[in-house]
Amino acid sequence: MAVRSSHDPLRRAALAAALASVTGGAASLMAGCSPQAVRPAIADAARGRLRLLAVTTTPHLATYRDTPVGGLSAIDYDPTKSEYLLLCDDRSDRAPARCYTARWSGAGAPEWTDVAFLRQADGALWPNRSQAGPGVPVVDPEGARLRPDTGTLLWSTEGDLPRGFGPALYESQRDGRLVREFTLPSMFAAGDGRTRGPRDNLGFEGLALTPDARFAWLGMEAALCQDGPVPAVAAPGGPCRLTLIDLSSGRAVRQIAYGPDAIPLRPLLPGGFADNGISEILMIDADRMLVLERAHGVRALPATR
Repeated sequence: MAVRSSHDPLRRAALAAALASVTGGAASLMAGCSPQAVRPAIADAARGRLRLLAVTTTPHLATYRDTPVGGLSAIDYDPTKSEYLLLCDDRSDRAPARCYTARWSGAGAPEWTDVAFLRQADGALWPNRSQAGPGVPVVDPEGARLRPDTGTLLWSTEGDLPRGFGPALYESQRDGRLVREFTLPSMFAAGDGRTRGPRDNLGFEGLALTPDARFAWLGMEAALCQDGPVPAVAAPGGPCRLTLIDLSSGRAVRQIAYGPDAIPLRPLLPGGFADNGISEILMIDADRMLVLERAHGVRALPATR
């Protein structure tokens, strides 16, 4: 899946093959291996077709510079350095919140080139829940986009709702130093988790830049409590809010609603866990967006010994 971009088609093709949201111990990077390979995919996307260009995996429990490489939740491409940026979905439990860089030609395994630890305004690393003090959230990194005009990284977190912190959007330097936290509408502040506010672990999952890189879209994984229910097997969920952020002023300027599908498969065990929601978003052009929904359900019994 690839999109038009006036400034860097290959960067957008880093997510274009499948809006790659890479999770778990085995991370899949799906991307075009050259601008020449990307152009046919751009044409396919314009015609409403998706075409897988390449796949690679990293071993379970792989490490790089004493950090576990896994739980990769977002990927973007920097054409000026010919490298990918991969945000780790780790609440500083296995290592401090971090973003990797890697080079990959489209064949073989990626070459990890660096890891940057994301930092708070005072330069401290983000804590996990056993370390966090009052007034400091535990971040749950999810979406990431490289701003081509500034070279900085936008990244979202689903928040730390049990401790009273809602989802957030940050901007950091490539080395992890914090540039700013964006001011978001009060509807995204932590509520009671039942009648108002975001739901735990269902906050800002998708993040996309507009083609002119002046704005960013934030996609909620599921509806706010006051907007409707989460999806069920027999019924779609309430509307997910997509919020447009003016990167110059740092303010939200527009919202649209997206209705997710019902959960497509019933869990094998009655009452078993299943869900569906927005996993990633990507702009095709100034007025059209690709939305990736992902569904999960427990379809098999755990292995016994």
